[in-house]
Amino acid sequence: MPALGTPELLAQVEEEERELVLPAFDRDDAWALGSRLRDAATDAGLPIVIGIVVAGQRVFHAALTGATPDNDAWLERKTRATLHYQRSSLGVGEQFRARGWTFEADSRLDPREVAGNGGVLPIAVRGVGVVGAVGVSGLPQLDDHAFVVEHLRAFIAERV
Repeated sequence: MPALGTPELLAQVEEEERELVLPAFDRDDAWALGSRLRDAATDAGLPIVIGIVVAGQRVFHAALTGATPDNDAWLERKTRATLHYQRSSLGVGEQFRARGWTFEADSRLDPREVAGNGGVLPIAVRGVGVVGAVGVSGLPQLDDHAFVVEHLRAFIAERV
């Protein structure tokens, strides 16, 4: 993955955001996607929390061995960024970095409540728009982002 703050990373994230659109999404899908993420993370021994929000309600949450309450707080903050900006939390941070700004200083949002760090992606439905968010926290932000992209991409491929 390209480094933070590079045009290559911003372009990659923007392409992922255009690509990762679902034909439909409901609570059963949230359970299936969340379970996929949990199984993959458990198999890899990843110390993460996983969360899915739909229509403002947390519909899936898992905290794996090694994850801490701080990971839950980061997940909440990154989810707020995704829902506010209607794009991936990494895309939010990259959008600010591309302008030579920092999210924390220039977003006008409380950085204790909202974080432009990677790991949360929008749940976008074709013809509808963003209906929620799916994400993880516990790894370095580029790894959090890549993990969600990998499994969201596979989940979408199964449904198309």
